[in-house]
Amino acid sequence: MTDAPIRLIATSSQTVGPFFHFGLADDPALGCLARADTPGERIRVTVRVLDGDGQPVPDALVELWQANAAGLYVRPDDPRNILKPAGFCGFGRLPTDKEGTCVFETIRPGPVADAGGQSQASHANVCLLARGLLRQIYTRFYFAGDPMIASDAVLAEVPAARRQTLLASSTGSGDWLFEIRLQGEGETVFFDL
Repeated sequence: MTDAPIRLIATSSQTVGPFFHFGLADDPALGCLARADTPGERIRVTVRVLDGDGQPVPDALVELWQANAAGLYVRPDDPRNILKPAGFCGFGRLPTDKEGTCVFETIRPGPVADAGGQSQASHANVCLLARGLLRQIYTRFYFAGDPMIASDAVLAEVPAARRQTLLASSTGSGDWLFEIRLQGEGETVFFDL
């Protein structure tokens, strides 16, 4: 027996999908992040995933993570969780349908303080898994028309010409649409986490 270090050998990569409809997202209740009695402005967010040709991706998995109306995330290790409203989990996971869409029922998140104590504009974090991807990808969306967008430090890091790819648009009556374009013209900004 020797004390030589064990040499690890990399294996070939596989794509992260498509197997979500029967594996990770078989419960439509995973799209409800807040019960009807949760404090905050009730909203419905439709996420539409499009490929490089602008065609719907019918077998993606979309995960959403957001703060509550007070700007606090639900984290098991955070003592402030005693402040979280009952019926709010802040996390959802849904597969896309044949139109490349899924719909989340939630509340509008409040501004979140960053590490420096500055308020970020209202936003939700998105993790996407889909066929052809070698790993999950991350983005976030803001709400078009929010006056805090102009001072958001994360959004300020994104080139001005690409910022609109991170904006959800209002479709009326508390409904919002966020399109994720995987590549090509109007490609959504993704974050390297």
